[in-house]
Amino acid sequence: MPKLGNATAKAELGRATWKLMHTMTLRFPDKPTEDERDALKSFFYLTSRLYPCGECAAEFQKLLKDYPPQTSSRMVSALWLCHVHNLVNARLKKPEFDCTKLDETYDCGCGPDGKNSTVAGNAVVKKEGDKDQLTGAKLIKGGIGS
Repeated sequence: MPKLGNATAKAELGRATWKLMHTMTLRFPDKPTEDERDALKSFFYLTSRLYPCGECAAEFQKLLKDYPPQTSSRMVSALWLCHVHNLVNARLKKPEFDCTKLDETYDCGCGPDGKNSTVAGNAVVKKEGDKDQLTGAKLIKGGIGS
């Protein structure tokens, strides 16, 4: 991916991406299935490959190599991501985020999460073979380096 030259766009993209990733980990099941764990890991690895800012993508890839995604539970994944985010903040000379404030900072307003159910809106996501029945997309197992 190319370097993103517009500093304002780069900062805006970064904030939006962190919000998405933090919200995802905070909505992740307390007791995820192996498939849910693999899906979240894949999301992080794919984000590091496809992120529109090339230099940011390269830095995220390095972080994932040194600190592989932790997906054993909601709390573990949320705290792992907060730690990684704080490593980025330190590199950028930004203040450290208080990880005890994740819930109030990244509340998506989505309502009750059903904790252990996998839902998309009101539609339950069902798998058929190796494809997601809702989207028809082929499910991705593992990720880079897994």
